[in-house]
Amino acid sequence: MQSKYPIGILGATGMVGQRFIQLLELHPWFEVAWLAASDRSSGRKYGDAARWRLDSPLPDRIARMTVSPAEPAGAPRIIFAALDADIAREMEPKFAAAGCAVVSNSSAFRMHANVPLVIPEVNPEHLHLIEEQPWRKESGGYMVTNPNCSAIGLVMALKPLEERFGLEQIFVATMQAVSGAGYPGVPSMDILGNVVPYIKSEEEKMEAETLKLLGHLAEHVVEPLPARMTAHCNRVAVEDGHTESVSIKLGNKLGRPVTREEFQPLAGLNLPIAPEQPVEWAPQEDRPQPRLDRNRGRGMGVTVGRLRPCGLLDWKFTVLSHNTIRGAAGAAILNAELLASLGKLEPAPVAAAQA
Repeated sequence: MQSKYPIGILGATGMVGQRFIQLLELHPWFEVAWLAASDRSSGRKYGDAARWRLDSPLPDRIARMTVSPAEPAGAPRIIFAALDADIAREMEPKFAAAGCAVVSNSSAFRMHANVPLVIPEVNPEHLHLIEEQPWRKESGGYMVTNPNCSAIGLVMALKPLEERFGLEQIFVATMQAVSGAGYPGVPSMDILGNVVPYIKSEEEKMEAETLKLLGHLAEHVVEPLPARMTAHCNRVAVEDGHTESVSIKLGNKLGRPVTREEFQPLAGLNLPIAPEQPVEWAPQEDRPQPRLDRNRGRGMGVTVGRLRPCGLLDWKFTVLSHNTIRGAAGAAILNAELLASLGKLEPAPVAAAQA
């Protein structure tokens, strides 16, 4: 790729917006060219508008950039969106209607019938739904979403199992890091020495999104995986890294031969942020652990351990993933890389003809 795609970030001053900036600073395909945030940040230098909270320095070039109004006028064609759902529900369609490719981390449109909810290693074929969106036909714009931060690690662990055996029942209990709540997140007096057994809407999102991600694209809609699922979501005093205890009942594909195979569905595509091994096995009896394993694959890998028979269903195991890299900004960047490899970041034929 001789020149980089200019990209914009909506919600650039928030924690996910900051993670976008960090991960894109040396990206070989994308370059941050536009930053937008709330009205109180608009017109200010980014270094003054944002309280940088990550463990790497704020790049000087980004610090000197002026934060733009969150409007499509003047924005680049490719937008990474890191917005609260209520704001995204109003704003993201405006950018899609203006001809932008909106690669969103928001939950606002994940379950819409014609908006693809995608993990590149799991369901890249769902990207065909882009062509069903009215914005694609009118302006060339569209929206693509990545999943909830707790669903993404689970689904990556389940995908090779579903392909080989099928899945009938899924039980998961999560132990989710405080960074999943953004900044300032959960007050210290509520989380230190404590577990909070409730995260608003999290269980509903996790259940619905998991079944959509593992579902089948039939013509113009996704038919969810016909499995039963339940989720219990808990907030724990961990900075980064979501841990999940999973039990599964295998499905009607039983009887197929079991062989040791590498799960590398993106091999050969050379997507820059994709981990070489998306799902890694931890053989130690007390792993995975957030402190020790969350940064596998530069934070883009998922770690699985403690596989053993389940007395209630068939098998049980533990899953760990980095919630703000693989579960948020990194997931959206990987979606954009896949879109680029498919030629979907170029102007749509209809839009080109109208121009």
